[in-house]
Amino acid sequence: MAKKVQARPALLDEALAFGGPIVVFDKVDLAFDSWAWPLLGLIFLPWTTLCYVIAWSAVGGVDGAGWLLVSLGVALDIASYSARSAKARYGSAY
Repeated sequence: MAKKVQARPALLDEALAFGGPIVVFDKVDLAFDSWAWPLLGLIFLPWTTLCYVIAWSAVGGVDGAGWLLVSLGVALDIASYSARSAKARYGSAY
């Protein structure tokens, strides 16, 4: 018996593809005062920057549970850099 595949409407896909980044860029502009910090953040600490932008609120900035999300981003960045360095040092297991 063949499976039924449900397809999302193309309009929804286009809205997510083109509308999503616009909303994210607007929030980045609100969360940071200049363009330099988000650029440096994306280069050196991408997970931390992403978590900061998600946790940032227009009313109070980042507070409470938001800092837990930012610290998760820091942990992800450390894990990413550690994995790269371990792979370079010990080589691939495959």
